[in-house]
Amino acid sequence: CWTGEGDRDFLRSVFHKLLLTFGWWVNRQDEGGRNLFQGGFLGLDSIEIFDRDVGLPGGGSLDQADGTAWMAAYALTMMRIAIELSAFDAVYEDLAIKFFDHFLLIAEAMTRLGGDSGLWDGQDEFYYDVLRLLDGRSVPLRTRSLVGLIPMLAVHVVEQATLDVLPRLAAHMRWSQENRPDLARLVSRWVDTGHGNTLLLSLLRGHRTKRLLARMLDPAEFLSPFGILALSKVHTEPYEVELDHRAFIIRYLPGESDSRLFGGNSNWRGPVWMPINYLILCALREFHRYYGDDFRVECPTGSGQMLNLAHVADELVLRLSRLSLRGDNGLRPVMGAYAGLQRQAGAADLVLFHESYHGDTGRGVGASHQTGWSGLVALLVDAVPKFA
Repeated sequence: CWTGEGDRDFLRSVFHKLLLTFGWWVNRQDEGGRNLFQGGFLGLDSIEIFDRDVGLPGGGSLDQADGTAWMAAYALTMMRIAIELSAFDAVYEDLAIKFFDHFLLIAEAMTRLGGDSGLWDGQDEFYYDVLRLLDGRSVPLRTRSLVGLIPMLAVHVVEQATLDVLPRLAAHMRWSQENRPDLARLVSRWVDTGHGNTLLLSLLRGHRTKRLLARMLDPAEFLSPFGILALSKVHTEPYEVELDHRAFIIRYLPGESDSRLFGGNSNWRGPVWMPINYLILCALREFHRYYGDDFRVECPTGSGQMLNLAHVADELVLRLSRLSLRGDNGLRPVMGAYAGLQRQAGAADLVLFHESYHGDTGRGVGASHQTGWSGLVALLVDAVPKFA
């Protein structure tokens, strides 16, 4: 950004390091070679009903909707980087093809209706983790959380003009459509030209996108005045499941957790997390690139207001920015625990960047120095829609 030119050497260096990491995930975290991933911790702490980073209750394995979707997003990101690098070195076109194929295999596992491997629940129209027990039973863990929303993050829009200069990738995509029409029907629209002569690579087609967004944008579920919650408010009524003669319970907790998982630092059961929200709004804008203004959803759910996906992203920007901006009372929600500091002379503009934010009030929760991710709000404040 300082010179106006991209740093291709840096991008190439990062790409090769990411190749090693991708290989580790594929070889170590895909038990059974089914393109479904059981990565454990994943940075989401106690978002599941039990600790996913230790031995599972009753044994078996856990097919993770978020871990698998993250690998799909990873594959698309690698494909995108390879496409960029192929403009300067043709060998990267082969790597773009490789990661396109990885994405399709993961997408097939994620989206298969019924069968042994599907993580999409047709009854609830949501993605769930599935516990595979040693006795052969499959138990979907019906907790509505970010686990089921992360599949939206695996999206990339390719311009037809890009494929016009990558003939081998374009030919391979056509071959895949002709020889694997089942994927073309189930996965995304890489053969159907969208807005601006674009093609869509995504885990979600239109119906599933709208069903997930209906829950995500519902104030009775995920939508708070300050962004998207980690856990749906439907779990204000605790959800309980018995495994290996033990009861496991999860409930909506908008602030500090009462769970003893990870020593009590288990705040993925309600608060707003800036980095996931940022990725969600980026995904919404990517979907809008393909669908254009005609693809609209109700936002908030139940309001009767129909918005295109770019405007839905703008709505999230408004809510996330509200965390750090002064409200009608002159106070910033994030500083809810520091009333004295907000009124202290010379300190009114000192804003802390917390680990996460109370889902109902916006008060900062957890560590107060997490500028690495909560500092993303600086990008959002500058992008607050003019109609705000």
